[in-house]
Amino acid sequence: MSTTTARRAGPREWGGLAVLSLPTVLLGLDVTVLYLALPSLAEDLRPTGTEALWIMDAYGFLIAGFLITMGTLGDRIGRRKLLMIGAAAFGAVSVVAAYSTSAELLIGARAALGIAGATLMPSTLALISNMFADARQRSLAIGVWATSFALGMAIGPLVGGAMLAEFWWGSAFLLAVPVAIVLLVAAPVLIPEYRAPQSGRFDFLSVALSLIAILPVIYAVKRFAKDGIDGPTILATVVGLAFAVLFVRRQGNLTSPLLDVRLFADRTFSAALSILLVGLVGVGGVMLLVTQQLQLVEELSPVEAGVWMGPPALMMFVAAIGSPLVARRVRPGIVVGVTLALSTVGYVLLTLVNATGGIVLVVIGFGLVYLGLGAIAALGTDLVVGAAPPEKAGSAAAMSETVQELGLALGVAILGSLATAVYRGDIDDEIPAGTPDGVAEAAGDSLAGASSVANRLPPGLLDQAKEAATSGLNVATLVAAIGILTLSFLSVVALRHIGTIGDDEPEDSEAVPVQHAGSEI
Repeated sequence: MSTTTARRAGPREWGGLAVLSLPTVLLGLDVTVLYLALPSLAEDLRPTGTEALWIMDAYGFLIAGFLITMGTLGDRIGRRKLLMIGAAAFGAVSVVAAYSTSAELLIGARAALGIAGATLMPSTLALISNMFADARQRSLAIGVWATSFALGMAIGPLVGGAMLAEFWWGSAFLLAVPVAIVLLVAAPVLIPEYRAPQSGRFDFLSVALSLIAILPVIYAVKRFAKDGIDGPTILATVVGLAFAVLFVRRQGNLTSPLLDVRLFADRTFSAALSILLVGLVGVGGVMLLVTQQLQLVEELSPVEAGVWMGPPALMMFVAAIGSPLVARRVRPGIVVGVTLALSTVGYVLLTLVNATGGIVLVVIGFGLVYLGLGAIAALGTDLVVGAAPPEKAGSAAAMSETVQELGLALGVAILGSLATAVYRGDIDDEIPAGTPDGVAEAAGDSLAGASSVANRLPPGLLDQAKEAATSGLNVATLVAAIGILTLSFLSVVALRHIGTIGDDEPEDSEAVPVQHAGSEI
């Protein structure tokens, strides 16, 4: 390790962090706003069921598929340059999405938004790692960055609900335009440019292999969540895994790989990625079920549900900001282990929720779940990026984001499928003979289906459907509690070799600063 004291960030870097947080807030907000806009959007564009599914999923598919590519591309051409290109594209395509006149056009716009969105997260995170060379400052900055996504998700129902009350559904997409303008104006002033030295040529075959590896796996996970294990799910999984093997083999033979697989040899890097993956599985599944509980069981409007989700978002904010500060005196492994143990308490509380008057218990339980999420999002991401050489920061950031995207998707698939199985097992015996086939099929499929035919259900069946859905929540969160408690213990063991943040000075950066922003304090 170098004995040179790392340069501390000044006011300009902290201003740059505020700018970098804007696209992260935007991406979080985009997740929840579209759910609000979907009913009026469907009424206007009249998409088929398949088209409606692709309107929702095209964005996430393309983000997940292009994260690794964009993270490495930023290392090569310049991280600020890629961020600005992506922000400009995101703003422009958002206008196209807002004024779409057909479902096909909107699907295309959503896919393009996914590709543009894939440039934003790795670029912002890699730039933070360059701007904040001091380990303690970097850890705190990543904590701020990690809360931005949760903030966007929390304010999405409030901002989106207010806009949709006054304007048409497309106004939800136009929220991206002012954010893109502010970033494009402020980035050259507050954010330095960095690119890796001697980055070599960009390997387009590796890009193709990464897409053919990631996209089928994401598709399989999403299909499993909807239809269970079937032929297409198995085929997509096999195809994805086969191309993943080819991708990894090619990376090992390249002098300038798209993804440096040698990063996985670092136990800090691998352990932190594993913790992020498993931790996000629990959060992803429970987030879906809690949202359903508030809107379908408690019958809250999206805006009201958004208000109740405010306290959990605050808990995540506290953990993401507080855990890096605590980790300056307590080893990160212990901090992560303790917060995940507290998260386990939250999952257990959710197992006790019933179908009548459980809002407060839901919010408290989910708040504790988010407490653990804040800690692993901040410390886990910091450990992943910090373990990589500076010239590989973009690639490491992309891996962190890819793992988290996969964890969320797996959580929805695994825990969502478990909750659905419990629901169907409970409700099947409650549907009386003589119920019309279409009504019985809708009620037997899901609580959302039962709610859609509520006026045609036999008396009391909707209440029984709510109880069945709540039982699904209880069982799924019990399984998640066992998994997260196990992860709590394993985190302490896997990260035991890491000292408190700032114990050792980081090595001098090898990245090439094209423009230096900020002064020392």
